[in-house]
Amino acid sequence: MRRELQYEKHEDFMKRQLDLQVQENAQSDIVKKPPYYERWNIEPITFIMKNDMPFWMGNVIKYVVRAGAKENTDEVTDLEKAKRYIDMRINQLEGREPNYAE
Repeated sequence: MRRELQYEKHEDFMKRQLDLQVQENAQSDIVKKPPYYERWNIEPITFIMKNDMPFWMGNVIKYVVRAGAKENTDEVTDLEKAKRYIDMRINQLEGREPNYAE
């Protein structure tokens, strides 16, 4: 049984390669420069790292700064996440387990 080779036109191949590159760039941009953080003069992670902040504090900043700006995440959800980290830190300071709930 003989198989026929199918060749793609050069123009179609180049268009497909360009489409793949555009998709890769879009994926890279959302990882490297999320639009919900780019609206500020300094990206939150840069501020957090330059100030050597603890994990819980960095997450509070992250969620408050992006509240209402991240696609498919409403403002209340991000603020609740920030509040959770604050509550966990308060629990820790008061000698309880971080996830303690009354």
